[in-house]
Amino acid sequence: MKIAITGGKGGVGKSIVATSLAVEFASKNRTILIDADAECPNDHLLLSVKRKKYATIYQSIPKFDYSKCKKCGRCALACKKEAIVWVKGKFPAFVKDACIGCLACQAACPYGAIRETKKEIGKIYTGKNYNVNLVSSELKLGELASGEVVAEVRKRSDEINKKVKANIMIIDSSPGIGCPVIASLVGTDYIVAVTEPTPSALFDLKRVLYLANHFRIKHGIVVNKFDLTKKFYREIEKFAKEKKIPILSRIPYRKDFVTSVIKMKPVVKINPKYKKMFKEIIDKINIK
Repeated sequence: MKIAITGGKGGVGKSIVATSLAVEFASKNRTILIDADAECPNDHLLLSVKRKKYATIYQSIPKFDYSKCKKCGRCALACKKEAIVWVKGKFPAFVKDACIGCLACQAACPYGAIRETKKEIGKIYTGKNYNVNLVSSELKLGELASGEVVAEVRKRSDEINKKVKANIMIIDSSPGIGCPVIASLVGTDYIVAVTEPTPSALFDLKRVLYLANHFRIKHGIVVNKFDLTKKFYREIEKFAKEKKIPILSRIPYRKDFVTSVIKMKPVVKINPKYKKMFKEIIDKINIK
């Protein structure tokens, strides 16, 4: 079973929910947790996991052979990211950091002056604590291809799981609704959408649940800090009722969650009373 934890807006508590669910699942099941927030991974911090490098992720990029280049500029016209700069009569200049690795330039070159090479765009790490097997993705500083990194960590997680043999896979996505989030959601059985009672969180929740409906993935809502403001919490309940989306849990605004982050310890270990709360979420998302 593959469960994605998302929500659209950053800072609503996705990682807290993901790690807590993983720890609770791991008490009875082999569990693997994928930190798919490649730009800002932090599940290893919340679980006090000492990560070990598992793999380096590379992206295809072009390499120019100027001895074959006729300065025609077709490669620059084919590049939609403007990673190739060309001036008539001059050799094209390649801006490596802007390249997304599509290699349209190679296909467009009629002289065979472009071949494929690669550059490092990220790393994959593994670790284990609280019986949770963690696979963590991390985008290289300055790179833009976080979607590609997430897609690769999803692929490598399936590879790792052949040894772990986990029957529960939890994917902690990045904020937003872009390529990294889509790569996190595709192929999952259930989406847990985490939100909070604020206008921006509700707006972003609606956008990410549009993706859930687009991919026809079952989903439910977890309202974090639900008692922070009654007005916007009622707006979330109204939205959920209109769209017939189950509210899986209402997490209170408590100091225990701050303590959990500071001590790098799951909140279910900080205060056992939260075990029941996350157990109820597990029971509600169980797919028959």
